[in-house]
Amino acid sequence: MESEYHIRLKDLPADERPIERLQEYGPEQLKTSELLAIIIRTGTGQATAVQVAEQLLKKYDGNLKRIREETPQQLAKGVKGLGSVKAAQIKASFELGRRMASYYEEKYQISAPSDVARLMMSSMRDLKQEVLYVLCLDTKHNVIKRRQIFEGSLNASIIHPREVFRFAIEEAAAAILLVHNHPSGDPAPSKEDIRATKELIAAGNHIQIPVLDHIIIGDGVYTSLKEEGGI
Repeated sequence: MESEYHIRLKDLPADERPIERLQEYGPEQLKTSELLAIIIRTGTGQATAVQVAEQLLKKYDGNLKRIREETPQQLAKGVKGLGSVKAAQIKASFELGRRMASYYEEKYQISAPSDVARLMMSSMRDLKQEVLYVLCLDTKHNVIKRRQIFEGSLNASIIHPREVFRFAIEEAAAAILLVHNHPSGDPAPSKEDIRATKELIAAGNHIQIPVLDHIIIGDGVYTSLKEEGGI
């Protein structure tokens, strides 16, 4: 039985080899499909690794966040040349990136609402549901850790302060910041946003872990409830 032939990256013309291009120009100069091709490594008899990567990107409209959230089986489905092993390699690369981001996040200092927006905008602006994150800070307002605490519309009657402050106490936070998104793209706070925030501020004052601000993320824009005078 004739074995299937795979087009290898080294079989491509020199100027089309992503590994060589990375070595010569640096990873910043490569297209997303080329970076994925380095992870995929081999293609099929009809497509190079770069073309397989392009199929994957087309399947998800170029949305790396959607690719990151899929299982290896979902990634591989319908993409010829992308089996479960290669899909698992892609998932592993995303996880390494997430862990590296978490490492730098621990050194991230918050001095203004714009710092919070810069940290959280890319991961929250395209979410289809509202989520609430809590950022734990040390005494110098460095981010210790962040965690998603709640998913759904903010409602003071169903957001339990104990979940928010249990996390803060576990991390020995000196203070916390609240961050949530508006899938509509408009970060203007609702009455319920303000009411829920005030209840969390009161709870934080009671246990001496102050809530410094509540940032609402929209589509490329944000609102600070503290700056707006809402809290």
